[in-house]
Amino acid sequence: MDEIFKQQVYEVAKLIPKGRVSTYGAIAKAVGYPNHSRHVGKAMGGCPEDVPAHRVISSSGVLSVPEFQPKLEAEGLTIDNLRIKNFKKLFWDPLEEL
Repeated sequence: MDEIFKQQVYEVAKLIPKGRVSTYGAIAKAVGYPNHSRHVGKAMGGCPEDVPAHRVISSSGVLSVPEFQPKLEAEGLTIDNLRIKNFKKLFWDPLEEL
């Protein structure tokens, strides 16, 4: 995987505010690769510790990594059956927010 792509993904993910979430697809669009959400997921799988990977979820509002639930709950999010409550309200779109 291209190192520049990964770095761009990490930089966008670092901007997601505490208590909010974004999606793999939204980050892919933000870095100029609109149909590469799987690549974003793959990049997030090996991201540095300072990247809040727990704030990046699927476009359906479901956690792809169940182990991230405690981190999100610690930030004030409510999760039921791995689904973020009020997902649309908590969604952070980098194309609108940056």
